[in-house]
Amino acid sequence: MTKPHAVIDGPADAPVVVLSNSLGSTLQMWEPQVPALRERFRVVRYDLRGHGGSPVPPGPYSLAELGIDVCQLLDRLGVASASFCGLSLGGMIGLWLAAHAPERIQRLVVCCSSARLGPPEVWRDRAVTVRAHGTAAVAATVVSRWFTPAFAERNPALVRRMRAMVAATPAEGYAACCEAIERMDLEPVLPSVRAPTLVIAGADDPATPPDHARRITAGVPAARLVVLDHAAHLASYERADAVTPLLLDHLSVPAMLEQP
Repeated sequence: MTKPHAVIDGPADAPVVVLSNSLGSTLQMWEPQVPALRERFRVVRYDLRGHGGSPVPPGPYSLAELGIDVCQLLDRLGVASASFCGLSLGGMIGLWLAAHAPERIQRLVVCCSSARLGPPEVWRDRAVTVRAHGTAAVAATVVSRWFTPAFAERNPALVRRMRAMVAATPAEGYAACCEAIERMDLEPVLPSVRAPTLVIAGADDPATPPDHARRITAGVPAARLVVLDHAAHLASYERADAVTPLLLDHLSVPAMLEQP
């Protein structure tokens, strides 16, 4: 059993929201959202297996394993169910959970993500590159897709910090998560997702363009889509001014209002 490294903020008796990060990032990815969220929620951030402070078992990993890690984390915390917000790979994990462990997911946010992200050989090749040369070999290319050029130019220190974060990711963990994405196809299970779902896309996201979000929204019965202008892949940073209020609004709807 893999025990993810987690950090918890907010009142112990508040509703729980789990924040799940992207490939190559750590739980620090959600720093812009935490101050507002912890006023209303018990915020659980965790590092994916193979990332940050979490264990690095040998790969390949599967999306099911990444989802089960979350269920076991909730079990460890004594939490029966929670809302879930994931970006990129984190969003894929959220969709898997909502489809395969629906009793654990109250409300779902899928940000800058995809239900199927090919072609598979791209992920196979990246896994081979990272195992051979380390994550530093791909850090600059990866982060160049996280922010629009204008935002990156205005925030060089943030760009350097994000490149360092990717470069510090264990090669085996990064490569094994690439292999999980390579084999992922969530499109057949989207209709089984019953959690109220907010899908967020960056209009300028080259990694998961808005069409990926539109396909998720079309497949999930209770989904709505928001496309953010002037946002690339890491919209949680680049458009924190929009993402944070969207999360607060979606996650704060009382459950009693959703009953038929």
